[in-house]
Amino acid sequence: MNRIQTTFDRLQQAKRKALIPFITAGDPSQQMTVPLMHALVEGGADILELGVPFSDPMADGPTIQRASERALKNGMSLRGTLEIVAEFRKTNPQTPVVLMGYGNPIEAMGWETFARRCAEVGVDGALTVDFPPEESHEAFEHLQRHDIAPIFLLAPTTTEVRIAQVAKLARGYVYYVSLKGVTGAGNLDLSAVEQKLPQLRKHIRLPIGVGFGIRDAETAQAIAALCDGVVIGSRIVQEIESSEAGQVLDNIRKLTKEMRAAIDRA
Repeated sequence: MNRIQTTFDRLQQAKRKALIPFITAGDPSQQMTVPLMHALVEGGADILELGVPFSDPMADGPTIQRASERALKNGMSLRGTLEIVAEFRKTNPQTPVVLMGYGNPIEAMGWETFARRCAEVGVDGALTVDFPPEESHEAFEHLQRHDIAPIFLLAPTTTEVRIAQVAKLARGYVYYVSLKGVTGAGNLDLSAVEQKLPQLRKHIRLPIGVGFGIRDAETAQAIAALCDGVVIGSRIVQEIESSEAGQVLDNIRKLTKEMRAAIDRA
């Protein structure tokens, strides 16, 4: 059974919601990424989203764009990201890891090679931001063959037809983008999220994680009451960016614990 499904089953039995933080591989350095992943888990993360840096991250706001730029300057790549997961797995065999990024690096590697390498190093899911379900059949076949969950984004503007398409292809969980905009935007409308989720659940039986615009513990708690998992990206990356090198792990651990406690209050 895929680690993602096992994790959500365990959380459901405990009546808890998933905390799903995002960081960019290679930011602030290649050497710090695995320790940051461990710090997130120690702080209470259930699933890790690991961003594959890309030169044109169109869905990301300035904070994650800067993280991608730093990571690329540090020499990070898709192959390097896979090596980071392999290193993480040496001491953590249980926490699910989802790679999140854009299609170009995967297309350059080839979907079959990508899926095989994901399975070899211990990746559990892949979310390709700019890869719609209509164009994902080849990718889906390769990922499924290697038990890698294809994870899709849905947005406030997603039509019922598209929701039904995603419901047929998605595995692991579905990521609902809570606002019209890029990551880190500050105009999250909780009432709009609450109104949209019943429409999604008409078609989707998988857990639904909600992200974009969740910047504090109060918002994380409110979102957790509505869905199965809370995805926090820009706030985590911002903490990495603003922390002194010697304090970044402690700061990330502390922030994650704060978010974990807030989600558990829901």
